[in-house]
Amino acid sequence: MNCMPDTADGPSSPYASSRIDSKNDAEAPPQEPTEVVQPSSSPTITQQARCMLGLRPRLRARPSLLDLVRRPNIDNISQSPRRLESLDPDDRAKLIPLPASPLTGPKQELLDSPPPISIEGEKSEEEVKMAPDQKKAQDAEEHHGTVFSVSGPVIIAENMIGCAMYELVRVGHDQLVGEVIRIDADKASIQVYEETAGVTVGDPVFRTGKPLSVELGPGLLETIYDGIQRPLEKIAEAANSIYIPRGINIPALDRKKKWEFTPGKFKVGDHITGGDVFGTVFENSLFPQHKILLPPRARGTITRLADKGSYTVDEKILELEFNGTRTEYSMMHPWPVRAPRPVSEKLSSDKPLIVGQRVLDALFPTVQGGTVCIPGAFGCGKTVISQSLSKFSNSDVIVYVGCGERGNEMAEVLKDFPELSINVDGKEEPIMKRTTLIANTSNMPVAAREASIYTGITVAEYFRDQGKNVAMMADSSSRWAEALRELSGRLGEMPADQGFPAYLGAKLASFYERAGAVTALGSPERHGSVSIVGAVSPPGGDFSDPVTTSTLGIVQVFWGLDKKLAQRKHFPSVNTSMSYTKYAAVLEKYYAEHNPEFPRLRDRIKELLSTSEDLDQVVQLVGKSALGDPDKITLDVASMIKEDFLQQNGYSDYDQFCPLWKTEWMMKNMMAFHDEAQKAVAQGHSWGKVRDATSEIQSALRSMKFELPSEGEEKITKKYEELYQKLTDKFASVMDD
Repeated sequence: MNCMPDTADGPSSPYASSRIDSKNDAEAPPQEPTEVVQPSSSPTITQQARCMLGLRPRLRARPSLLDLVRRPNIDNISQSPRRLESLDPDDRAKLIPLPASPLTGPKQELLDSPPPISIEGEKSEEEVKMAPDQKKAQDAEEHHGTVFSVSGPVIIAENMIGCAMYELVRVGHDQLVGEVIRIDADKASIQVYEETAGVTVGDPVFRTGKPLSVELGPGLLETIYDGIQRPLEKIAEAANSIYIPRGINIPALDRKKKWEFTPGKFKVGDHITGGDVFGTVFENSLFPQHKILLPPRARGTITRLADKGSYTVDEKILELEFNGTRTEYSMMHPWPVRAPRPVSEKLSSDKPLIVGQRVLDALFPTVQGGTVCIPGAFGCGKTVISQSLSKFSNSDVIVYVGCGERGNEMAEVLKDFPELSINVDGKEEPIMKRTTLIANTSNMPVAAREASIYTGITVAEYFRDQGKNVAMMADSSSRWAEALRELSGRLGEMPADQGFPAYLGAKLASFYERAGAVTALGSPERHGSVSIVGAVSPPGGDFSDPVTTSTLGIVQVFWGLDKKLAQRKHFPSVNTSMSYTKYAAVLEKYYAEHNPEFPRLRDRIKELLSTSEDLDQVVQLVGKSALGDPDKITLDVASMIKEDFLQQNGYSDYDQFCPLWKTEWMMKNMMAFHDEAQKAVAQGHSWGKVRDATSEIQSALRSMKFELPSEGEEKITKKYEELYQKLTDKFASVMDD
C-alpha cells in the first residue's frame, strides 16, 4: 500500500469525513498493534507507521486556539492509530507526548518582566566598554515609540509606556514637534505643531522627557516668533526661503549675541532663592534694565557669581550649592507654557489701562491686570482696537499674539510699529522696542494655535515678574477654540454646543485667570501686572456663540462691537447699550486723586445716551416735531456726543490717541452746553432760537477733537478753558435778551 502525502486537501487531513475513514478501515487487513507501532525512544509516531496506516483519523474534537499555541505537535498526537487504545498504558504514555504545562513544559519568562536589580557598582563588561556617545544613542533608542496612525495633526504612537501628559516629542524622521495630549495603555495621542504630510505608520517618535517650554531671558523684545517660539527671522535666514522648513530647530534666544551683565547686590556666600534678581542687562533704550531672575524653583548658596562683563545667554554666570549639589545657571531659563509662573501675592488692580479710545476710557474703562473681551463680526474693527492698545496704551511691554487671523494683519503690525514712536526723556523711540510678536496666522498649522496662546501668556508673565505692566492681545480666541474643536473631533471626544468640546469654558478660564496684578517672587519687591485683551470672532456677529458666552462669564470688561454701527462707518463701533465694565467702582479712588469730576461726567453721558435711545424710538413713531424742547436738546447733544466724542479716526495724528485729560475736558464742555441749554429753555426761551444763537459754540465743541495732544497738555487745556468761559458768557447773553 502506497504512502499518501499529508496534504491539506487529501484524505490525510485530520478533518476527513467519517465515511472515508470507515471505508479505509474495511479495506485494511487487521494487524497486531506491535506490528504497526514499535515503541521507541521517540515520543512521536514514525513516518513508516503513518505510511502503513495510510490515513490518519479525524480529530475527535476540534482543537482550541490555546491548544494550537501551547501544543505545536497537536497534529502528531492526532495521527496516532485507532488501535493505539489497545496498547499498554506504559507504552501509550511513551507514544503520546504530554501537553506543555508549568510543571512539564520549559520555563517561560513573562513578556513584561522587570529587569533584574543589579547591585550598585556592578556593571556588565559590555556596558563598561561602551563609549558615552554609543550609550547615549542606545538610551535614546530605548525611549522612542512608533507611529501607529495618522489623522491630520493628530498622531497616535505606540510603545510609549512611561511618557507623560503634555510631554514634548519629536515625530518622524523630520523630527516634527509634537505634544502628548492623551495616554491610553502604551499608546499616546500626539498633536503635532507642524504639517504631518509624509509621516507614515512605523516612523519613530522620540521622547524628550520634558514639557513644551519657552526660553525666557534677554532678547525677547523686538522679535517675532511662531506659535512654539521659533524665531521667524532666524528661520528665514537659515532656510533662505519665505517658508518654514519642517522640523527646523533654531533656539528662541540668540546664542551668539553678547549682553552686558551687571551683578546685583548678591555676593559669594549669600543665600538666594527663586525669583531673586542677581543682575541686570541693558536690553534697549525703552527697556534699559532687563532683570536677570533666578528660576522660581531654584535656591541655594552662591559659590560663584560672574563679574561685570559681556556674556551670551547660555554662558553659566551663577553657581549655587544646595544639599551638597552644585548647579549652574545662565541669564536664560526655560519654563513650561501650561504652568502659571508662581507669585508672592495677588493684588487688587486699581490703576486704569489707558487705551487711547475715548469711548473705552470714558465709559467702559479697564484696569492694569484686567481681562477684556472684544467680540465682533467681520469688519467691525477688532484688530484696529487691538493694535491701538498695542501702540498707545500705558503698558510697559506689549505681547501681541496673532492666533489664527490673517497674515496681512501681522505684516501691518511689523510695518507700522517701527515707524510709531513714543517720547522717552525727550527722545523719540520706536514702540517695537517694547513689543514681542507671536504669529500663528490662519495658514499655519492648526494645532499650534493653542500653543501660541500659552506661549504669549508665559512671556507676559516673565515680564510681569520683572515688575512691569504688560498688555497681551490675543487676536482671536475664536480661532483657538476652533482648533480645539478640530482636535477634539479627531480624538473622538463627546462634542458639546456647536461641536465645541465640553471643556471649552475650563480652557478659556485657565487662560484668562493668568491675568492680574501681583507682587513678584524674590527680592527686591516688585509689583507687576498682566492685562489680557481677547478678541472674539463669533460667526455672523452672533453673541450667543459658545466661545462668546463662555468668555463673557470669565472676563470683567465687555466691549461689544456692533455690525450696524460699523456699516454706518461709526468707528470704534462700540455699542454703548450692550457693553459694560465691572471695574468702575475699583477706579473711583484713582479718579478721586487725579480726575475728581470724571466719574460724574461719565455717569451723566451714559444717562444721556440711554435717554436718547428711548427718544429715538418715539421719533420714529411720531416725528421729532412732536417732542418738547428739553427732549430736542437731549437728542441734539446726544448726536453731538456720538459723532464728535464717541467716534474716533484711528488713522489720523490728532485722533489716533486721546489722553485722559483731553477726554475729560471734551465731556465737561459738552455737558456744560447741555446744562446751559436746558436752563435757557426752562426760562421760556425757544430751543430753535437758542440753537441758532449758539451755532458758533456748537461748531467749536465739535472741533475740540482736532487739537493735537503732542502740543502739550497745558496749551490745549488753556484752549478748552477759554471755550468753557466763552460758552458760559454766550448763554448768559442769550438768557438776558
